[in-house]
Amino acid sequence: MWKPEHRQAAKRDGVRYPSDLTDAEWALIGPMIPPAKRGGRPRDVDVREVLNAILYVLSTGCQWQALPKDFPPKSTAHYYFMLWDWDGTLEHIHHALYVAVREQAGREASPSVAIIDSQSGKAAQKGGLRSTRKAMMRARRSRVVSATSWSTRSACC
Repeated sequence: MWKPEHRQAAKRDGVRYPSDLTDAEWALIGPMIPPAKRGGRPRDVDVREVLNAILYVLSTGCQWQALPKDFPPKSTAHYYFMLWDWDGTLEHIHHALYVAVREQAGREASPSVAIIDSQSGKAAQKGGLRSTRKAMMRARRSRVVSATSWSTRSACC
């Protein structure tokens, strides 16, 4: 249930968009962003704004081309998104925030119990990846399923 203290904590006053990072959130996440590479041209982009652009795309579901003009260019935001996904920065941030939220709630950092439903168990027994790959593939129609095409082929030939 939402209580006054929960509403106060979830308030997003002072940010342009609801997806923008507050100063307190940036204080937690900022140190986890890797520094610019040594050598070459120094980084001239505001990394906080890049992260705000990434969060905007992820929270609204808009296309990269539809980023508002007050964010860095879409190519820059997408480049950093792909880079941080590839080098594990986003996963590191997610894990650190996950652990912090669990500890703040008075729980252990990692869950001690897992619940697996019967479908997940069956998928794991069959080899997991194959069953999910099969589900994502486009189904082929057999001649038996389509009775009309089967009957017309045999009738005409």
